[in-house]
Amino acid sequence: MSREETARTLFELIEPLVESRGYELVKLDYAARKFGLVHLVIDHKNGITVDDCEFISWAVSELLDNEDPISHAYSLEVSSPGLERPLTKMSHFMRFKGEKIKISTVEEIDGQKKFAGTLLNTSGNTVTVEKEDGIRYEIPFLKIKKANLWYIKPDKKKV
Repeated sequence: MSREETARTLFELIEPLVESRGYELVKLDYAARKFGLVHLVIDHKNGITVDDCEFISWAVSELLDNEDPISHAYSLEVSSPGLERPLTKMSHFMRFKGEKIKISTVEEIDGQKKFAGTLLNTSGNTVTVEKEDGIRYEIPFLKIKKANLWYIKPDKKKV
């Protein structure tokens, strides 16, 4: 099974468990390597604490021990989305309309593959981003390789 197939299988196995505990599985990364890694990014409407990560880690560890979908040694990591939260589902784009985001695409759109600006709108399966110069780009969701909220550190004012 390929790395992508294993990741998809893991996501399908783990997402219902995470959701049944009241959390959202935002992202799952899987790397086989010499010492494998399963990294989960979870979220909750009240935010994520270390205790939340530990709670989900124990539950997922038990599930993976019982189901045994990975035939080699691996580590399990569970974390919060952080300031530059990944946007992996269309619902994420709808939720964060008006926020600053960064997007990388799998192929060029209007001569570029990287976009940073304000998330203006979502329509059907398209995301509209307005760059700082006022130019708007309509990006098909299926062409998005990676997307994150874009944290811009506020200017410090001298008092």
